[in-house]
Formats: sequence, C-alpha cells, structure tokens
Amino acid sequence: MTVRNTGTTAVKGWRLDFAFPGEQKLDHAWNARATQQGRQVRATHESWTETIPAGGAVSFGFNGSSIAGTNGVPASFALNGSTCTTS
Repeated sequence: MTVRNTGTTAVKGWRLDFAFPGEQKLDHAWNARATQQGRQVRATHESWTETIPAGGAVSFGFNGSSIAGTNGVPASFALNGSTCTTS
C-alpha cells in the first residue's frame, strides 16, 4: 500500500485504519506495524517511515490469508482519523 500526502505540510506520526470486507487475516507486515482485531486493521509508522513529506509518500505491505475463496478490497481508509481517497 502507498500512503500519499497531497497536502502542503508534512504528516508526522501516521496511522492508517481500514476494515477487511471478508475473512482475511493479517499475517506479517513490513515498513509499518500492523495489528488486526476482527476485521479492523490498523497500520502505524515505523521509525524510518514516520514522516510523510508534503507531496511525498510512504509504502508498506503485508501478507494475509483467507479462509474464504476471494479477498475483497477494503471500502474505505482513514489516515489519522480522517477519511482519505483511494486510487
């Protein structure tokens, strides 16, 4: 995943929240700390990805698994509590 800052000031200390639409389970994340409770996932910065400069971006990823046949895409994301757009 890539979190892009389209603003004019840096974002320091980011947190991205989203919900899996199905039975996906978070297994392992890199470039972020990620936790899951039920379907809710929270990814937070690592020390080396803490700041997203104005106009910049940070990327992180995770492995997951599912007991269902398909893995749906989350419907919405919130960065530091504010809904953000996806592309």
